[in-house]
Formats: sequence, C-alpha cells, structure tokens
Amino acid sequence: MNPLLLDIPLQLETERLILRAPHQTGDGKIVNQAIKDSFSELKAWLPFAQKLPTAEETEINLRNAHINFLKRESFRFLIFDKNSNHFIGTTSLQRIDWTIPKCEIGYWVNTKFSGNGYMTEAVEKLADFGLNNIKFRRIEIRCESTNLKSRAIPEKLGFVFEGTLRNDDLSADGSKLTDTCFYSIIR
Repeated sequence: MNPLLLDIPLQLETERLILRAPHQTGDGKIVNQAIKDSFSELKAWLPFAQKLPTAEETEINLRNAHINFLKRESFRFLIFDKNSNHFIGTTSLQRIDWTIPKCEIGYWVNTKFSGNGYMTEAVEKLADFGLNNIKFRRIEIRCESTNLKSRAIPEKLGFVFEGTLRNDDLSADGSKLTDTCFYSIIR
C-alpha cells in the first residue's frame, strides 16, 4: 500500500495527554518558549539546540514537520497535558523505511515537566500506535549512552536493548565522538 493512503489521525490521546500534529498557526511560539525554558538540558543532547532558534524559525520547522506528516515521511506530535493544556514536549515516528516497514521514535521534554512520566506515557502510546495501527514491523529508539534519562524510557517500556555502537556519532555540539545505545520493539 502506498503510505499516502494511510489514514493517520492528527491527534492521539492517553490518560493524561493529547498528542497533536503541529498543524496550527502559532505552535512555533509555544514550542519555542519550551526550547528556551529547556535550553541548557536540550543543548547537552540535541544538535538542533546548539543555538536558540527564533520563534519564526521554530514555526517554519513545525510547518515543515506538518508537510512531512502529510507526505508520510515522519509523524511528529506535540504533547499537551489534557487538563492544563501545557506544552510537555514532542515525540515523533521518524526515519521511516516503508520497505520493511520500520521507524525510529525520537523525543524531547520541556524541562518544567520532566520527571512526571509524561514522556514515557507519550512514547508508549506512539509505539503502540506505530505497531498496531500503522503496522510497523520494527520500532527503534537510539540515544547517547550517557543520556540516562532518555535510556530509561525504552527500558521502562520493554524495548529490547540490542547493544551499543561505539564511536557511532558526534556529541550534540560536535566536539567529541559518542556511543549510541540501540533499543527496539518488534511486532
């Protein structure tokens, strides 16, 4: 089946969260503020957070994410608390290979909401959706070996630790080689 024919909802829900595709004008302002609030934590792990983007740059990034969603190249979701509507972070089905089909889950959390299990809840929903609705055969989570908070998520969710790729990537700031831990779940 051509992936463009897949019916992918723009919103998913969990007990506490709403996961929504970035399709609303103004999402950039909300996400940009969370990047600013979380900058020191994000900078340690994510190449995109090496310099603060402007709200306009973030808005453009989210509009491109929506285009990629419609083209079925990746599925980014903004995470909101159901009760307060506070922005929690993002999670995505990305690096999709439709020939298998398989993908990778990526995520980052607004520091203000870290430690409450929100990201674990969101990733669990996205993995379940990917396996059972989109019918991915394999979903991976990759993270730097020293990023223990990020590694805790696939470990809590029962992803299988497949190993560590030594000197696999550069640190977020590009200054040194890092090791990448691989986790997966299969159908």
